[in-house]
Amino acid sequence: MLDVVQIPVLNDNYVYLLGHEGTKTCAVVDPAVAEPVLAAAKERGWRITHILNTHWHGDHTGGNEAIKQATGCTIIGPRAEQAKIPAIDTAVGEGDVVTLPGGDFAHVLDVPGHTAGHIAYHFETQGLLFCGDTLFAMGCGRLFEGTAEQMWVSLHKLAHLPDNTEVYCAHEYTEANGRFALTVDPGNDMLVDRMDEVHRNRAQGFPTVPFLLGVDKATNPFLTAGTVEEFARRRAAKDVFKG
Repeated sequence: MLDVVQIPVLNDNYVYLLGHEGTKTCAVVDPAVAEPVLAAAKERGWRITHILNTHWHGDHTGGNEAIKQATGCTIIGPRAEQAKIPAIDTAVGEGDVVTLPGGDFAHVLDVPGHTAGHIAYHFETQGLLFCGDTLFAMGCGRLFEGTAEQMWVSLHKLAHLPDNTEVYCAHEYTEANGRFALTVDPGNDMLVDRMDEVHRNRAQGFPTVPFLLGVDKATNPFLTAGTVEEFARRRAAKDVFKG
């Protein structure tokens, strides 16, 4: 069973260690920087064997080279973006399986939209999803390289995973996302209650990630949109939202 360690870095990024106590090994998901990641692994007595990148942006790959130099780890990233992934060793895409030293394995899902070749890692047996910047709590990634239709398809691919899936996204954007969600669906009692909990957690400095996929499906305006056109309108509105 994986032991997930959440490491806050930069302004609002999360990096994750996926540790296996039996082998004292771990993988790193989307290391924006190297130093706190190396320190967290050392503190737990874990050896970093893999880096799992979801996409090429520097706040997800900035620590790749330093971590690889320090540990000799294998870097895995999206096939469609391999030319942009620093020090990549193995390129993967939809249908591939990534297996870690302790035997834990993830199915790779193509989820373009935020970037052209974005991927996610679904550890089905543990009920864990590492989705980078595709799906956020009550939000989704900006369409930097992809289209609204691509992101719509990607989000619905993720939404078809089991409701009890724990979603580990890469940023703490939940409060801002929730404020926008309330403008779209102010009568959603579940959304109102969720935002109350978010405000309490953030006031105490607690993260709002991970979150349950089933809860997000009922409160995320980008998952509740009925058509791709409605999704596109909501995404455009969120891009200029100042609330």
